[in-house]
Amino acid sequence: MIDRLIKSLFAAEPQELAEEDSRLALTALLVRLARSDHDYDDAEINQIESIIAARYHLGQAEATALRHEAEALEAEAPDTVRFTQAIKQAVPYEDRRRVVENAWAVVLADGVRADEEVALMRMVASFLGVSDRDSNIARLQAAKS
Repeated sequence: MIDRLIKSLFAAEPQELAEEDSRLALTALLVRLARSDHDYDDAEINQIESIIAARYHLGQAEATALRHEAEALEAEAPDTVRFTQAIKQAVPYEDRRRVVENAWAVVLADGVRADEEVALMRMVASFLGVSDRDSNIARLQAAKS
């Protein structure tokens, strides 16, 4: 599945992703953000699983399995620029805006706003085509949660 998704994301003409592939790609992006400060801890892992369980109506075991699959995809996915640009072309704006909010929740999960995570978060929002205004609103909403 991971190989198929990577090929799909980087095809000459990326198409809208199937729901299952979209879940995996967007979860992998959350994993990439959480790993960016080289401190992928339980708070971030739990936040990712909580987000994907709520977002996709998954039980705990299903959320854990999706996260594990996303970790493998993230490790194989190319650089963040190409990865996010492919997602941008394949995923509708509203889904990308919501994933930015989810991503801010992951960045803020451990109580530390690491410079690496914040810098990558700003790049990711931009690469996903999410406006600065929408990203700031998403950050504020994530901080309230």
